[in-house]
Parts: sequence; structure tokens; C-alpha cells
Amino acid sequence: MANYIRFDWAMKRLLRDKANHSVIEGLLTSLFGQKVTILKFLESESNQETEDDKFNRVDILAENDKQELIIVEIQNTRELAYFHRMLYGVSKAITDYIGLGDEYDKVRKVYSVNIVYFELGQGKDYVYHGKTVFQGLHDPTDVLKLSVRQNEQFFGRRETDVLKRKDAGDLFPEYYVLRVNDFDKVAKTPLDEWISYLKTGEIPDDSTAPGLERARECMRFDELPAAERRAYLRHMEAVRTQKSVLGTSRDEGFQEGLKEGRAEGRAEGLKDGLEKGRMQERAEMIKALSEGGLDVSSIARLTKLPQSIIEEALSKE
Repeated sequence: MANYIRFDWAMKRLLRDKANHSVIEGLLTSLFGQKVTILKFLESESNQETEDDKFNRVDILAENDKQELIIVEIQNTRELAYFHRMLYGVSKAITDYIGLGDEYDKVRKVYSVNIVYFELGQGKDYVYHGKTVFQGLHDPTDVLKLSVRQNEQFFGRRETDVLKRKDAGDLFPEYYVLRVNDFDKVAKTPLDEWISYLKTGEIPDDSTAPGLERARECMRFDELPAAERRAYLRHMEAVRTQKSVLGTSRDEGFQEGLKEGRAEGRAEGLKDGLEKGRMQERAEMIKALSEGGLDVSSIARLTKLPQSIIEEALSKE
């Protein structure tokens, strides 16, 4: 089997060439089941030739036949606020692609596709899809839909206007998270074939998913120019080092937490033991005073303890 370069690195370099856009378009077509066209690569910190190259964040803007927007991001490194950044990216796309002074009905629907090479929560599937849906409090079928008569009454719209309206939930953004490292299945569908390639860097000869045929032609390691091969090898070494550093950090953090937990446990145990000893000593003193003929009020005056504590200690005899 041929040695192909990793998709995330290719996105930064080879696939920016318009002649190779069909590779990415094939991935998105496999995901959405419809034709998708790349509009442009968005400028971001990952598109700069710096030492941070190993983090390899890539942003792409695409469009489907309905002129809905699709933003694509690849992320290698773990980020606690990753979902927040997904939301920010979608919000920015919405505001960037509506003309100044346009009516709100010109807002375009946005899909956010996120290809991640790190652990992101729990779950067994490798494709997660989220969508905002509005639903009535009492009737599950009441999804922000107004009848023709209601539209005429509240908004003065004609029936032909009503038929053109979309449900509110259809307009709101949708999110896809492709968890590459969680794929552990036999590739049976075009999307399976793509996720398998994203994880392994291998394209079996019998793969038929859109875009993979072009990937075979343009992403072979042994056909890269010498400078590109060296850059790719440096990138792979950086990725391996990065994973090692992150793994070591997690292990050190776990061990430190375990050590602190044991220390806290010993301190807490000592504190509990001392407290139980004091309670036992106090109970024995109360019992001795009671056996000496003192009543509860007298013991309270002598020990400065509440009568309730004295009564509780005597009730346990």
C-alpha cells in the first residue's frame, strides 16, 4: 500500500491548491450527501509558517447547492474551550456573510464541521451531530410553526409568503464533530472510508469515496519535492513530540493528584481520629460525673457543655 501524507498536513499545503479542492469537497460530500464547493481557505494562525506549525489548525469555508455556508476546522491539540470556539466560529461566519443593512432574512445557515485528533468527552461513536430545535412546552409537534391564518393575523403575511418561511430550527447552525481517533470500525460507507484515512493515512485500493481518488494522486509521500518531504517529516516528529509531552503532562498531573489525595486523606483521617478520641473522652467524663451523683444541669455547669450533648451521651449508656 502506498505511503500517503496525513490529511491535516496536506490541508495546510497541498490542498490549498485549487486543483486539489476536489479532495476536501469529496469529504464534505460524503458527510452531507450533497455537492459541496470550497470557496476559500480562511486565514488563521495555522496558515503561517512558524514553530507553531505542529498545532496545525486549519479553517476552510465551503458552500452547498442551497448557498448554505460550511466552515471546516482541523484541530490536533486538546483545548478545554473547544466548543466555545466552535460557537464563536459559527457566529463570526453568520455576521461576516450578511451585507451591512440587509434584512435578517438574508442570514445564511451555517454548518460547522470539526475534525479533531484528540479526546473530546465520552462516547463510542466517531461522528457527533448537534442542532438547535425549538419545541412547544405542551405539544411536542408545536415547533414554532404558525398557520396561514395566524400569520395573516399577527404579521399581515399572505399565504404565498407563509409557504416560503422556514421553521426556526431549520435556520439555526448545525455542528458536526468528527472524532478521528475514535474510529475503530470496518469502512463500509464513503464516510467510513474517509474517517479511516484521516486516522491511518492509508487509502485502500478498493476505496470509492468521493475525493479519495484524487487524494491517491496528489498525496503520495514519495512524490513530494524533497523540501516538502523534509517539512512533512519535521511536522510528524513535532506531532509525536507533542503527543508525548501531553501524555507525560497528564500522567504527571495524575500522579501529583494521587499524591496530594493521599496526603489529604492522611490528614483527614488524623483529624477524624482526634475528633473521635475527644468525643469518646468527653462521653466517659460525662458518664463518670453522672455515676458520681450529679444531674444533667450540674454536669452542664461544671463542663460548660450544652445539656443536649450531655443527654445524648447519657442516652448511649
